[in-house]
Amino acid sequence: MPLSETRETKYWNIKHQLFQPVDNAFLVLFRILFGGIMFWEVTRYFRYGWIHRYWIEPYYNFSYAPFHLKPLPGDYMYWLWGVLGLLAIFITLGFLYRISTSIFFLLFSYTFLLEQARYLNHFYLVVLVSFLMIFLPAHHNWSIDAQLWKRIKTPLAPQWSLWLLRFIVAVPYFFGGIAKLNPDWLQGYPLAIWLNPGFPLIGQYFDEQWMILLISYAGLALDLFIVPLLLWRKTRWPAFILITAFHLMNSQLFSIGIFPWFMIGATTIFFSPDWPRKALQLITNRVKDISQAQFEQFKVPGPLIQKVTFWALFIFVFLQITLPLRHLMIPGNVHWTEGGHRYAWHMKLRSKSGQTTFFLENKANGERIVPDLAGYLQEWQADDMHGKPYMIWHFAQFLKEEFALMGVDVAVYAEALASLNGREPQYIIDPNTDLTSVSFPWWGWANWYIHLETPLVSRW
Repeated sequence: MPLSETRETKYWNIKHQLFQPVDNAFLVLFRILFGGIMFWEVTRYFRYGWIHRYWIEPYYNFSYAPFHLKPLPGDYMYWLWGVLGLLAIFITLGFLYRISTSIFFLLFSYTFLLEQARYLNHFYLVVLVSFLMIFLPAHHNWSIDAQLWKRIKTPLAPQWSLWLLRFIVAVPYFFGGIAKLNPDWLQGYPLAIWLNPGFPLIGQYFDEQWMILLISYAGLALDLFIVPLLLWRKTRWPAFILITAFHLMNSQLFSIGIFPWFMIGATTIFFSPDWPRKALQLITNRVKDISQAQFEQFKVPGPLIQKVTFWALFIFVFLQITLPLRHLMIPGNVHWTEGGHRYAWHMKLRSKSGQTTFFLENKANGERIVPDLAGYLQEWQADDMHGKPYMIWHFAQFLKEEFALMGVDVAVYAEALASLNGREPQYIIDPNTDLTSVSFPWWGWANWYIHLETPLVSRW
């Protein structure tokens, strides 16, 4: 058989399998889980005053380029988050599902893009999942939509929806493990700095090198191998219990919000797709098995829809695999320069602190002044900016624009010192570079960056 024909046959077989029906109980549960946790997250923003703190109180926001979005004026950010809460309820109930997921994705992405100092991996995950939910037929069963529009009601879903969700849940695990393959982590940092000896039972050993290394390497192995263990039926239950214990431990060690709880629920996607149906059958006899006739009547889309869907899935998967690896092609230590750090699942991998002093030089007379950062930035914003060259560059452009409004043309310099994982502080950018005269490092490296030169000093 010619090689081209073999490839074409394999491609057809894969595409054919992706559109075969499976029980959609897993998808309904995922919809309820996602909507419920998103509603919980919205209530946290109201309860803790985060809406005011992050988008109303700041004078300046580090919005993402090239969007340069601004927060809504007045109290409209409260209304926006109220709408997000309502949409989360709609998603949970499966009401106006396509509209609800689409608007939720757009509004949540808008809040995400407003502030780089609030970048969190699980917010990025919410953006990705909410985007995928638009296209997943999660409202075709056990939903208000399925009651209102009987024609969409079915207990089945195409198999690609199952594997797409498995993939997006697997990505943070696997690439979180890949990111741990760095010299600092393999020497026990930053866990040696962070772990609190007051933690129950094992906390008394957190000052011991063997315990720090044990936890570091266990976390590395768990991230790398948990997905294969979950996919293999014989190891699925032990693996699920292990990863659940891991997330529960993380919820106590670190302030990471909804992430561990969402991941515990989302990881159930690796069980058989009909497990929620089987679980409900133990509680009530009103839930019935899917008949063979229903499988046979499942409508498979035509060749054009299959082809478009296949290539859309391929592009999405390709991007999610390449983005976390792009730092390998960028010069410098990713945890130092930040080039390729975001969207790469580098979760809790570095302890970084710093201090940045800006100098504004009046181009007309050479006079230099030091602006008071407290007049422009909240403390949490300044803390996040220190040690991040791209944020320092963005703020330098803002300072130039602020003084231009007063009719003063300034050059902006920054003395930016940073410390990574307990190292001695050093310059992270060239203090002699006028940051308003250089371009933004889109790829992740600029010639005004300074490589990490100070060595890691072991506490042992």
